[in-house]
Amino acid sequence: MALVEERPKERGGTLVERVPPSYWVLAVLLLIMPAFASDFTLFQIFGWTFILGMIALSLMFLAGYGGMVSLVQMTIAGLAGYMVAILGSSAIDISMGWPWYINIPLAIMIAALFGTIVGALAVRTDGIYTIMITLAIASAFFYFTRQNYVIFNGFSGFNGVLPPQLFGVDWRSATAFYYLTLFWAVLSFLVVLYVSRAPFGLALQGVRDNPRRMAALGFNVNAHRIAAYTFASVIAAIGGILLTWQSAQISPGTAGIGPVIDILVIAVIGGMRRPIGPFIGAFIYVLLKTFAIDVLIALGLSGDRFQLLIGLSFLVIVFWSPDGILGLWDRWQENRGKDPLTGDRS
Repeated sequence: MALVEERPKERGGTLVERVPPSYWVLAVLLLIMPAFASDFTLFQIFGWTFILGMIALSLMFLAGYGGMVSLVQMTIAGLAGYMVAILGSSAIDISMGWPWYINIPLAIMIAALFGTIVGALAVRTDGIYTIMITLAIASAFFYFTRQNYVIFNGFSGFNGVLPPQLFGVDWRSATAFYYLTLFWAVLSFLVVLYVSRAPFGLALQGVRDNPRRMAALGFNVNAHRIAAYTFASVIAAIGGILLTWQSAQISPGTAGIGPVIDILVIAVIGGMRRPIGPFIGAFIYVLLKTFAIDVLIALGLSGDRFQLLIGLSFLVIVFWSPDGILGLWDRWQENRGKDPLTGDRS
């Protein structure tokens, strides 16, 4: 009888213990952030971090769990942003003005369909060829939107793309937008964490490690990979819509070659093995992009050297840890308590 009564307590205690204490501290800190942070910090620093983190998370899911490095995630995000601008309302007459409960789900579905088609093409390749075909598609999308004026309004794109006024809240105000992006970032993080431990995620990791054995066991390797592209595309699409609302505009440069590569850099800097990595990389990237230019100018250097600074930071982190910041953290944790001479734990 005692054993029956103790099991729920042990099970509950185990669930709580699975969450590291640092995560609880971070959760509380993020929830109370608007109480002491400025509007600029909430809207520009953290809002942008959460959005780029979501887009990089979609890349991390494909690369980390599926072994597929896709450079088309920012393109999918840009397509979702374009669809919200075209199907919804903007300052451009091309927009159709459909209500939010139609244009937002439709934008996500169109972006997910595009990502699925890209995935169906990309899974037939491997390694460097996957990178090249997704980069080629991203480049084609950039030049097509830049030259097409009938649908995408060419080089200018769309401006005045604002989030809907739901519940009487201005969702583009600093605090409201912060909580909006925080909600979707946390939800995306938790969903990816859940899927990675679900049967589909475990099968996808098996496909990553040994596709021939998984095929021999009866798993459809290509179907799992294409489904992974669809799932990742939904996350990237939501991030693209939030990014469009943040800047209130969408243009070909939003999904240009530079931003496409930046998403890869963000994912690699943070770490490609855990879902928290892309958000760490996004935070570092946003801090550098926001403040590094001012530092360079103060030192008498050209602000154009910002990309050089990003590149050097990327090289340093990858040189010391191919697994990014999280890899450095893991290495430091492993070395704690070790004897500096023998390497044995004390």
